[in-house]
Amino acid sequence: MHFRARGLALVATVGLLAAACGGGDTDTDAGATTEPTSDGGAAAEGELLVWADETRIDALTDIGDQFTADTGVTVRVVEKAGDSIRADFETQAPSGQGPDVIVGAHDWIGNFIANGLIVPVELGDTLGNYEQVAIDGFSYEGQIYGLPYAIENIALLRNTDLAPDAPASWDEMIEAGQALVDSGDAKLPFAVQMNGENGDPYHFYPLQTSFGSFVFGQTDDGTWNPDDVQLDNEGGLEFAQFLADNGEDGTGIFSTSISGDIAITEFNEGRLPYWITGPWNVAGAQDAGINVAVDAIPSPGGETAAPFVGVQGFMISNFSENKLLANEFVVNYLGTEDLARELYEIGGRAPALTSVLEEVSDDPIIAGFAAVGQEGSPLPNIPEMAAVWTEWGNAEGAIVLGRGDPENLWTTMADKVRDNIASG
Repeated sequence: MHFRARGLALVATVGLLAAACGGGDTDTDAGATTEPTSDGGAAAEGELLVWADETRIDALTDIGDQFTADTGVTVRVVEKAGDSIRADFETQAPSGQGPDVIVGAHDWIGNFIANGLIVPVELGDTLGNYEQVAIDGFSYEGQIYGLPYAIENIALLRNTDLAPDAPASWDEMIEAGQALVDSGDAKLPFAVQMNGENGDPYHFYPLQTSFGSFVFGQTDDGTWNPDDVQLDNEGGLEFAQFLADNGEDGTGIFSTSISGDIAITEFNEGRLPYWITGPWNVAGAQDAGINVAVDAIPSPGGETAAPFVGVQGFMISNFSENKLLANEFVVNYLGTEDLARELYEIGGRAPALTSVLEEVSDDPIIAGFAAVGQEGSPLPNIPEMAAVWTEWGNAEGAIVLGRGDPENLWTTMADKVRDNIASG
């Protein structure tokens, strides 16, 4: 592998870092092998403890071995279930039982920062190597709290056998899909999933943004502003009416009965031409023999249909005894092109490292999702986002079900969101 700052200079530098971080005896065998383990434990002086899920542990273990070989500093990689990393870190880190480095989603950082759990990552001159949306995702009040490695977002997945060409507009897509239903070639003209009457703000968000309605405004440094809820601006009210017009008392394009599982089944059995979804559903469709393409989401509101963008990356614990070592490992080892390629091959997500994203852009699936993601914005990473989802989704579900005046349901939802934020 090619690593930045290799050789004797790096060994000398990290030796100084290890001495500064731990004190005591930090000498290790330069040929030591990093072993993945299920025992979280706590990092010893002069070693680094990394938590990773089962899909990434082998790649990170190899990088840890390389760091050990180059510097003599042990890296211990621990396998943790992906759905437990966040909660375990929140409870164990303050007691000194957590890792030095974790891998996770950018929208965790707001709560982590509020609870003093992580520190900024010093990217130095590598900052410009990453896609801006990935840097934005890990940015908070002007500082960067993670090294990004992958980007994901939803787009329009198209069955090219049913729909050979990308739709030029929302109306064209719906008309083409309905013609396929009328001819018996499709069961549904189009699908965006809903979680029953709880709605699905994540999947509906690009349709909402096409009307110029967003969740929060932003401060001058780019941080999301929880005092500026924009859900019920003029565009938001137009979007609410659009939901009603196409809900179960309208055209029926949107339905609370179209769950994620139903959409998967219909698309993978060749009965659905257009589907708003993410890269996580591409492999299943291809395995089912569906020829797919990824397109921009047509705009029903006239502005760009901009989805939320999720960013995965590496964060450094504020309770680490080895923060300088951790920053060196994260920036100069976990930030390499070789690791970015390997994680791309494992996860099928667009790399955050621009050079590798350009390398893999000949993959039309990755290129399609990346192009749509560049029009999106990171999922807000502030803690107040937790006060938004339930009311937002319930309003979508109620409007689609025709349970009241859409404008009243929408403005009531936004006011409840403001109340939830104000009450903490």
